[in-house]
Amino acid sequence: MTKPMLRLLIADGNDRDGRAKRAEAVGQTTSQAFAAVVADLAPEAACTLLNPADAETVCGADFEGFDGMVLTGSTLRLAEDGPAVRRQLDLMRAALEAGLPVFGSCWGMQVAAAVAGGDVGANPRGPEYGFARRIARPEEAAAHPLLAGRGPAWDAPAIHLDAVIGAPPGARVLAANAVLDVQAIEIRYGGGLFWGTQYHPETDLDELAAMLRLSAENVVAAGLAADHAAVEAYAQEVADLADDDGPARRRRAWRLGIGTDVLESGQRRREIGNFLKALSTARGLEWPERDRVAR
Repeated sequence: MTKPMLRLLIADGNDRDGRAKRAEAVGQTTSQAFAAVVADLAPEAACTLLNPADAETVCGADFEGFDGMVLTGSTLRLAEDGPAVRRQLDLMRAALEAGLPVFGSCWGMQVAAAVAGGDVGANPRGPEYGFARRIARPEEAAAHPLLAGRGPAWDAPAIHLDAVIGAPPGARVLAANAVLDVQAIEIRYGGGLFWGTQYHPETDLDELAAMLRLSAENVVAAGLAADHAAVEAYAQEVADLADDDGPARRRRAWRLGIGTDVLESGQRRREIGNFLKALSTARGLEWPERDRVAR
């Protein structure tokens, strides 16, 4: 008898150019990296990867074969419009209207918010590059399952220019910080349910370092670093956190103001684990505790 498993559709938010740059910098595409995180958290899950920005992709996918969908981050911006953007809006709309539970980080959250009538654009308070700091939830979201296991405040990997600057009607804002009013959200649209974060719980530290290097021009333009050399130095500090597990790591973490919310993968990936747990519970599957601490 075949063992029941979660079936996930993981949609890469990048177009071909974005996927190629990501793969060259990190060794895998965004959807491949996300699938690896899912495999670590839920080894019994089966992931199907999709590139909805591509012209040949059929956005009216057969959602009946899946328990949930993920839409990853992207280098695209909604304001750019164009077919690659519209195809992803169509995919998100179709998935939610089909009643599929969806998780999205960064771009994925922006796409879901736009579909549901929210406002997405450049954050008036500026971008976040490296880490979103002191994220916290309002009292009314204290018990929301997406954030189970999070403390009163936490930091998380973040890379974004744009953000959800106006939540869709009826949406629940689950977390915010001093930079952004919508760091996590729940959206109900059609028969579907979306959970998402503006930050990147799926991103490991070596990947974050590579993304900082790819974003160096924007980091400098935002006034967060004096020049590309300063971005490189900061990215190397982040990369060193991933490579070292001795006393030097503790000193680097102290210098960067990084705690266990970022250093421990079980904490860093909380929202993804909580989404997978909710899908498993909905299917009547056992979900053992997996508070992993490996990097």
